[in-house]
Amino acid sequence: MTVFFTADTHFGDHRTLNIWRRPFADVAAMDALLVERWNTVVTDADEVWHLGDVARRAADVPALLARLKGTKHLLRGNNDPPDTASAAGWASVGDYAELDLDGHRLVLCHYAFRVWNGQHRGAINLHGHSHGRLKPVPRQFDVGVDARDYAPVTLDRLIAGTRQGVAPSPDGA
Repeated sequence: MTVFFTADTHFGDHRTLNIWRRPFADVAAMDALLVERWNTVVTDADEVWHLGDVARRAADVPALLARLKGTKHLLRGNNDPPDTASAAGWASVGDYAELDLDGHRLVLCHYAFRVWNGQHRGAINLHGHSHGRLKPVPRQFDVGVDARDYAPVTLDRLIAGTRQGVAPSPDGA
């Protein structure tokens, strides 16, 4: 089993095309690529932590989760209504989590922290919300799709500073 992290998919949300300047012709193209990239790197045996802002419409979330591989955990974002959190398909739902993974202590939340639990003992903060626009801080990583080639990412890739291994642009260039 591999553990992946992602955030800010905003499935079905036309606003993300303009606000975050995502390079897609329309929402359908964005959603199709997000699902394809997710299912290219994640297997059904894997675990995915989604750090919030899943989809525009909560009613779409159960069918969407059924299409995405892996066991899925949600840490709610500011655009996740109660119906998104209660949708069938989540293994767990919360606002904050601390995990031990591969010898690292992880502090997970939708929001980036200026300071976090264990920061001075090597803990790593994974977050979304900022769509790749924050200045880098040691041991803090934006796992949102805008910063990660529209695909979930592993901790090893984050630490190594590499991309997930998929094409760097949505049009395949």
